[in-house]
Amino acid sequence: MKDAKNVTITDSEWMVVRAIWTMGHATSRELIDAMNELEGWSASTTKTLLHRLIQKQAVAQHGGSRPFTYKPVVGEKESMAAAADDLFDHMCAMRAGSTIAGVIQSRELSRADIANLQAILAEKAKTAPEEVQCNCLPGDQTC
Repeated sequence: MKDAKNVTITDSEWMVVRAIWTMGHATSRELIDAMNELEGWSASTTKTLLHRLIQKQAVAQHGGSRPFTYKPVVGEKESMAAAADDLFDHMCAMRAGSTIAGVIQSRELSRADIANLQAILAEKAKTAPEEVQCNCLPGDQTC
């Protein structure tokens, strides 16, 4: 698998690669039909996005003749983690906790997800500072 940290994809490209992750592999016809049903996209839109994903090496084309099969080159979990890291790298470190709390409040989570989060937080609390320092500007800045 390719390192997901080296692949930046747009919101529309996410839709296509998510479909491929869900299917495991897909032909262009399967993707065109799926994206048309989900998003109302034309065949040319889906083909364009698929071509961009191939250029970015997020998806690989397999087979010597049509119909080609498309498979993910980047892993789903790794790509989501890289996207989340990228988001948090662009915000003040002091805001990470409230942002995570907002995400948790706005999403449906299973009991297993909640138990996992509680265990992670309990372990993290053992070494957590009283306050996270601002990382926006050098010096004694605080947000």
